[in-house]
Amino acid sequence: MAKTTPNILILGASYGSLLASKLLLAGYRVTLVCTESTAALINMKGTEVRLPVKGRDERVPLLSSEIIKRVPGARLKAAIPEQISPADCDLVVLGMQEPQYSSPGVRDLLDLTALASVPCMAIMNMPPLPYLRRIPGLDVEKLRECYTEPSLWANFDPELMTLASPDPQAFRPDQDEKNVLQVNLPTNFKVAKFPGKSHNNLLQKIQTDIENVRWTLSDGVEYDLPVKVKVHDSLFVPLAKWSMLMTGNYRCISDSTSRSIRDAVHADLLESEGVYNWVVELCERLG
Repeated sequence: MAKTTPNILILGASYGSLLASKLLLAGYRVTLVCTESTAALINMKGTEVRLPVKGRDERVPLLSSEIIKRVPGARLKAAIPEQISPADCDLVVLGMQEPQYSSPGVRDLLDLTALASVPCMAIMNMPPLPYLRRIPGLDVEKLRECYTEPSLWANFDPELMTLASPDPQAFRPDQDEKNVLQVNLPTNFKVAKFPGKSHNNLLQKIQTDIENVRWTLSDGVEYDLPVKVKVHDSLFVPLAKWSMLMTGNYRCISDSTSRSIRDAVHADLLESEGVYNWVVELCERLG
């Protein structure tokens, strides 16, 4: 059962800092899990998320330090995995890339999360295996080889795992410190419901609280900031990005080199179209 001020744990302080900023604006307590150096930086300077806002020519810097000053209940801290007790949290957000969960410390925290039976929401490009187990008729055992270390997910209850389509596009600018994130495409996190009603109450609360936020900027104007959390009944809504990911992101890296998403797509448009359509058809068959 969620507390009056929800306590959210986010594994991953890069992409995760976008959702963290939105939760802070709603008055939540947020803990970001990251490396020791990044944790020290965030605890000293806070986070900065540069967000495009309708009606503004320049990106708006959302500073966690400013949010905490102005929003009652909002709290942010960063920590290394060994300092975290997931049982104290209302929701754990999985915001790292799939191979990172095999890192020392992170793997132990992941297992503690599973054993504590805390509801989890993944904002990963790679859907966690427990989420795939919720899809009827899918032979998940055949998919284990796609994961760096599939055994890491063995202790998770699929009933406590949901997935959000990571539609917002963001990156860490090379010239800035690791507490800075720049958002290029401020779309929404589209999250599937949990099977159980009690955990969905928290998801609905997150959706409503974020939607209700209005933020006054230096020009004195109150803005409705983009990037929401939208809760959906369908298990398949979070899979909407698969075709784009497989056409672009996952074709950027080969055994010997890497290339941009643009080059991956435009090097052979007919091939890219074929990949995109094949993934769409696959997702339709899953449904």
